Amino acid sequence: MLQDRDDGPGPNPAPVDEGEPAERRLIGRIAAGDLRAFEQFYRTYHARLTRFLDRMTRRHGLVEEVLNDTMLVVWNRSDRFDGSSKVSTWIFAIAYRKALKALQRHDEAVPDETLADRPEPGAGPEQQAQTGQVKAQLVRALDALSIDHRTVVELAYFYGMGYREIAQIVDCPVDTVKTRMFHARRRLRTLLAGDAGDWL
Repeated sequence: MLQDRDDGPGPNPAPVDEGEPAERRLIGRIAAGDLRAFEQFYRTYHARLTRFLDRMTRRHGLVEEVLNDTMLVVWNRSDRFDGSSKVSTWIFAIAYRKALKALQRHDEAVPDETLADRPEPGAGPEQQAQTGQVKAQLVRALDALSIDHRTVVELAYFYGMGYREIAQIVDCPVDTVKTRMFHARRRLRTLLAGDAGDWL
């Protein structure tokens, strides 16, 4: 059973970010028009942002568009990064806002490729089938959440972010993040059963 945290990381704590000073230097070089620094930054964040946007929007057709819009902001406005937050918080906040705008523009349904289609490495056929069923159930439950609740869950459980960092990303008070997490977990408990329910 997972415990609520005031400001600690989510249930899968991310390792201590030793790359923050290097990322800040990259932002400074990007602000000066250094294309190589931008390419390095893009490679650093591409996979993380792609996963986040895919899980947040559940619309695969929007992910690349939103990712490109996010990186365009980094290229054009990196001089506005004031250092008051971590670089990762800054870029996830940009991606979050761009995704919300994209979702408002595109309200058509997009086919979903669920996590259940991705086998666990080294697992036997029976274990893969069981894991696939649990993941499919989890994906369906997450899909049933509002985007606000789903985003909070994704950032906490899949990225190990604390409530204050999430609050900066989604631009709301910490107490609002806690409330969203409370309601999201309560809703997920009603939707999940068996092994998938153990995730909570």
